[in-house]
Amino acid sequence: MFVVRNVGFKGSTNDTLYQFIWDGNSYRYGHNNSYPKLNITGIPDDADTSSFSMLYGQEHYRLYFRQLGNPTKLYEFIWDDADTSSFSMLYGEEYHRLYLRQLGNPNKLYQFLWDREAESYIPAPTLSVSGFPDDTDWSRWSMLNDGNDYRIYAFKLGSNNEFYQGAWNGSEYKYGYKSANCQVLTLENTPSNSNLASMAMLHDGSEYRFYMQTL
Repeated sequence: MFVVRNVGFKGSTNDTLYQFIWDGNSYRYGHNNSYPKLNITGIPDDADTSSFSMLYGQEHYRLYFRQLGNPTKLYEFIWDDADTSSFSMLYGEEYHRLYLRQLGNPNKLYQFLWDREAESYIPAPTLSVSGFPDDTDWSRWSMLNDGNDYRIYAFKLGSNNEFYQGAWNGSEYKYGYKSANCQVLTLENTPSNSNLASMAMLHDGSEYRFYMQTL
């Protein structure tokens, strides 16, 4: 389903946009739980903010300014709705990979690949997550590559010793995939001074390893 959007600058600003969504009859401010205000950051000093254009492409909303005095150069901005409160990293298929969840949507993962020439992480295709129980605690999650499969883990809500497992099935991260008889994993003998608010996991080529910080 397509959502029709209309945006315009907040009066006397060049870095804040108001957003309106088509409700079938008119453009309504903040309709359908959309973000009513959008902030633009990192605007170059020579950006011409007297006009702009926006579009949606390659899974991102994009905004464009022209350079002052140079209509042949465009500055591009990409809407960032990633939850940066937690992340996971792994190495696979010759790339260092970084993952962030979408804000408010644990079933969508943003993936970034390390670009040696650019010396930065660049966006890669967005990934889906499905089938995890409703009581999954997505504030405590991690991922790893064991050499055969990319795997994703997350704690059970309210538990400090049980966590769920899923794996990449070629199209999405699926709960229980390639996890026969071990969809739910347990921790034992956890030290009393463990920081249970986060987790990290890796596979070192022979063993699966789980990490927590100390308090």
